[in-house]
Amino acid sequence: MGTAGSSSIEDIVRAVLVDALALDPARAAGFDADTGLFGSLPELDSMAVAGLLTELEDRLDIIIDDDEVDGEMLESFGALVRFVETKKG
Repeated sequence: MGTAGSSSIEDIVRAVLVDALALDPARAAGFDADTGLFGSLPELDSMAVAGLLTELEDRLDIIIDDDEVDGEMLESFGALVRFVETKKG
């Protein structure tokens, strides 16, 4: 595993989506800031959210509090990347 410094937050978030949701990497490679996530990706249902967030925490060494989790942060790929970037400071 590379360190968080060796790839961009966007790349890591993309890889977490692939791993946590069993997405086709080629499909995830096409995600841009406006790509819808929760409500748009059938793979990302309420059960998958917890696994996704846990994986983000583990890979990026961040803590995501329950009260930070909302539809807005999961609305699009760009929103999720911005949320993680904010957490990384």
